[in-house]
Amino acid sequence: MTRSTLNLDENLYNYLLNISLREHPILQELREITAQHQAAQMQIAPEQGQFMAWLVQLMGAKKTLDIGVFTGYSALAVAIALPPDGQVIACDRDPRPTAIAQTYWKKAGVADKIDLRLAPALDTLAQLLEQGAAESFDFAFIDADKGNYLNYFEKCFALVRPGGVIAIDNVLWSGRVADPHDQDKRTLKIRAFNEFLHQDSRISLTVLPMADGLTLARKL
Repeated sequence: MTRSTLNLDENLYNYLLNISLREHPILQELREITAQHQAAQMQIAPEQGQFMAWLVQLMGAKKTLDIGVFTGYSALAVAIALPPDGQVIACDRDPRPTAIAQTYWKKAGVADKIDLRLAPALDTLAQLLEQGAAESFDFAFIDADKGNYLNYFEKCFALVRPGGVIAIDNVLWSGRVADPHDQDKRTLKIRAFNEFLHQDSRISLTVLPMADGLTLARKL
């Protein structure tokens, strides 16, 4: 028994995956391909993708946002979990890794569920608001440039319905947020963002020590 979260060494982490991970074959293939990418560290953990898929199914979600696509693992995990009429609006500005994403979305048979918007995400989100999409989304996942986390959150907050969930990745930042000597700009931004959400009375909040830290903010 323990009153705090276990530290997962490699052996225990592998055990966790062995007893829980039910990864779609195309997700596994995409993850293995992405592991060879020069920016492979940007890939979310497979158990995190599975958790988000489980969450959107639990919520009965149909409309979701994916902010920061990279090679498309998170968007694919969610799209597979959505019903046939579900939709992911995926926001990124880099056509190179998203070309990989599109290949695997098509291979998994869910390309019709994913609407890729190649533009600055803040512009895409602002455009959605201008088009009357406020409070029409069930779920949003933010995993893009850390300096804009608060801006992304505010736009997603406006777009997500009451009771909807915004998930934010990398909030524990490899432990650097807890190191007072770390004054890197991105660390400071994430630290300030975490403190802001902790005090935000518009949401109910939990932070999971999953992968690099995953915040779940439910709009009240």
